[in-house]
Amino acid sequence: MEEKRPNPDELLAQMKEEALDSIPASKKGRLKIFLGYCPGVGKTYRMLQEAGANRKNGIDVVIAMAMTHGRSETQALLAGLEVIPLKKVDYSGLALEEMDIDAVLARRPDIALVDELAHTNVPGSRHAKRFQDVEELLKAGIDVYTTLNIQHIESLVDIVQQASGVKVSETVPDGILEIADEVELVDLTPEKLLERLKEGKVYIPDKAEQAMHQFFKKGNLLALRELSLHYTAKHVDEDARTYMAKHAVSGPLPVGARLLVGITASQSSERLLRFTHRMSQDLDAEWFAVYVDSPQQLEIGEKARVQMDRNIRLAEELGALVVSLKGTNVADEMLTFAKEKNVTLIVAGPSRRNFADKILKGSVLDHLINKSGPISVLIAGSTVFEKENFEKPVAAMRKMDYRSYASSFLLIAVTIATGWLMRTKIEPVNIGMLLLLPAIASGLLWGIRVGVFASLLAAASFDFFFVPPFFTFRVSDIRFLPSFVVFILVSLITSYLAKSLRQEAEASRHRERFVYSLYSFSRAIMAAEGLEDILGRAVKSISEAFESDVAMFLPDSSGMIGLSKKSKEDIILSDRETAVAAWVCNNGQPAGKSTNTLSSALWYYIPLKLQDKTIGAVGLKSFDPGKFLTPEQDQLLESFASVVALSITKTREK
Repeated sequence: MEEKRPNPDELLAQMKEEALDSIPASKKGRLKIFLGYCPGVGKTYRMLQEAGANRKNGIDVVIAMAMTHGRSETQALLAGLEVIPLKKVDYSGLALEEMDIDAVLARRPDIALVDELAHTNVPGSRHAKRFQDVEELLKAGIDVYTTLNIQHIESLVDIVQQASGVKVSETVPDGILEIADEVELVDLTPEKLLERLKEGKVYIPDKAEQAMHQFFKKGNLLALRELSLHYTAKHVDEDARTYMAKHAVSGPLPVGARLLVGITASQSSERLLRFTHRMSQDLDAEWFAVYVDSPQQLEIGEKARVQMDRNIRLAEELGALVVSLKGTNVADEMLTFAKEKNVTLIVAGPSRRNFADKILKGSVLDHLINKSGPISVLIAGSTVFEKENFEKPVAAMRKMDYRSYASSFLLIAVTIATGWLMRTKIEPVNIGMLLLLPAIASGLLWGIRVGVFASLLAAASFDFFFVPPFFTFRVSDIRFLPSFVVFILVSLITSYLAKSLRQEAEASRHRERFVYSLYSFSRAIMAAEGLEDILGRAVKSISEAFESDVAMFLPDSSGMIGLSKKSKEDIILSDRETAVAAWVCNNGQPAGKSTNTLSSALWYYIPLKLQDKTIGAVGLKSFDPGKFLTPEQDQLLESFASVVALSITKTREK
């Protein structure tokens, strides 16, 4: 019998994984999550139990944050364990307590216990979320034990809401569970949990009674328990398949599926993204989240842009490969990309365009279905349709431009007067063709609305002045009726085509500005002589491109992060802002305003990175305090930062 040998690619992956596992603790911490389906099942109790066992075995364990909620049996497990004092944080006149991450980092234990992973930190804390504190501890080489309820996992929010009717606001990205070295399910039957609740072992009696009539219903508990068991079983299955790969055990292999979902500026995109993520997890499939930068995107309002940015960030947190496409036809661009990447399934939501939009613009969903060929299209419907509170496109929401309507009226009036003077020499049909000119011109110059107004006015004027019986709106000769229809159709078609051409031209200008900005910036930086010249050109160019104050931060010879260059001499940064820049330099991640890390800062900071090495940071503060970078601007800024990092590195190597 022929010996079964492992696949070379699997062996290579195994070697890489073992190499990662062999990294010293000073470089890589291990994460263990105690997962439960509901408060009160015993997650904190189980975590403290294991911590106590490790302490007896000589392992250095500290409690960075433990929430006992007054449960006596849980508090008893704190005996013998070192507790790091909590940090006082002032918020709205209140002194609140949060985990002191700096104290934990200075203490450097083998294991730190951090309860309630999904907790939202008090505004003003270093990180917006506790899971980000945990990530920093792991990066510092500290092992972390933490607790989490199933309803706080980002991709399961919609399922939990459907099962229990509760909308969970505090969530953690699925990526946190994916990097966990161990996930232990802490289970308890719903009957036992309800018994504990009645005995006051979960909440105080008054609160327990209220909870039993709201969240702690047996049906809710059964649904959440089933969800937690299914989720944990999926992780066990992944571990089993990893073992099979390492030991060349034959067995069924997952089908190579690839999924694609589109991102729009709609709140419903969040539900589609979570749905696609769950499906990709079930199928063990790679998935793409794409958004098409079409000409129509130029007209969306500010709230819609913010929602689009939120959807893109959610897709990244859920682990999607986020791709930006450019084109005029959304469906065609998505299908072209899908065929290039061998996508097997496209996930789409139901079309929400009204009848008029479907007639004029068509339906993206219909185009996807009709042109998808061998690619399957799944319509992920929803029984809940949230009302979109976005403002409509700028062109549709702005007040009437009375000057446009007045100008259109004047053009038609002049044409009518000309036709009236020539009515004895020109046939009425020809006068009608003459009146078509101001209707078309109005659509071309001032848009569809004015074009429709002009066409209706021209048709009515033609009937009133030139079609017998005169000076009435009656038509005695039905041969003139097609002329009225032509007025409307020609005006609509020409106005729509003119609008599309303007949008395409504007989109082309946007792309050209992006490419030209990057090209000009690269030339300017590469032509610089010396570090000081590079920094000077960089802050000047970035300040002009983003209409912002700019500051560059680089470490000195002793490794301290300091302000190296600024766009204006009168810019003064506080110690807190400098500390944020130093954190970005040390961690290689964006932070500051509009991010979830140190969001109370007034500036937005991104790292100057060359591959995986961070050599500094750049900070921006917009001249307009309420302005945020769009995804395209953020991409351009990252490109600028990469060019600067490359140029600085080359200069230092000389």
